[in-house]
Amino acid sequence: ARPVLGDLSVTSTTPSSVQLQWSVPEGSFDSFVLQYRDAQGQPQALPMDGGSRSVTVPGLSPSRRYRFHLYGLRGGKRTDRVSIDVITAAEEPDELSLRSEEPQNEKSQTEAPTSAASPARAVLGELRVSSVTPSSVQLQWSVPEGSFDSFVLQYRDAQGQPQALPMDGGSRSVTVPGLSPSHRYRFHLYGLRGRKKIDHVSTEAVTKEPEELLLPTEKPQHEKHQTEAHLVQAVLGELRVSSVTPSSVQLQWSVREGSFDSFVLQYRDAQGQPQALPMDGGSRSVTVP
Repeated sequence: ARPVLGDLSVTSTTPSSVQLQWSVPEGSFDSFVLQYRDAQGQPQALPMDGGSRSVTVPGLSPSRRYRFHLYGLRGGKRTDRVSIDVITAAEEPDELSLRSEEPQNEKSQTEAPTSAASPARAVLGELRVSSVTPSSVQLQWSVPEGSFDSFVLQYRDAQGQPQALPMDGGSRSVTVPGLSPSHRYRFHLYGLRGRKKIDHVSTEAVTKEPEELLLPTEKPQHEKHQTEAHLVQAVLGELRVSSVTPSSVQLQWSVREGSFDSFVLQYRDAQGQPQALPMDGGSRSVTVP
């Protein structure tokens, strides 16, 4: 039975990102790839596994029209395609609230109008930093009371440009990639009901200094011996490439023996800058965009 892609639809837009979702009304796909051109006209591709039904496309420009093409793949072949045009939201500095305001004021503003209107109150717990690398920060939070429809994490990048990462209401953690080493960032997490910001928590994090990466020119053998000396041995299987596009690589691996608490993938980008992607210990694949 030939698999069929349902409509590609927009679930949320910000000045710098678009969230898309789709269905598979018939059959199943091995994987998907979303293709589009960035603001400079360069082709971009985001590969995903066959279980994916939504994707957030970050790093877009405000008030710009993008055309997205979603391909469903079976046996390495593109068997179906759906497309959609989306215009990113306009940049609204007041809405972003990312300058040097005191978050306490914002907290009272976001809570005051909604607490009387909505009987079931939704409250955000503390926003905590769970891991930091030279190029990424992992954050986590709780919802001690009520529930939210969605979240959005807002911050300014090293160039001072506002960035936003939308997430669904079930999310409790997020990894923010593409940061600069030894840089202080202030992150604002908003809990939304519909399109209204109900609650807001903030935190600051400083990315780590660039570290010496275990690249082919250096000698990882010594470190391998150190890990093997431990009583309970954890062994990584082969690291394999599962898909390649002009702008991304998807990798997968196995754990032949024991278990790991977490993983980190390190590499140097086209400019020679060290990059790192932290993952939890259950991960067995990653897409490097």
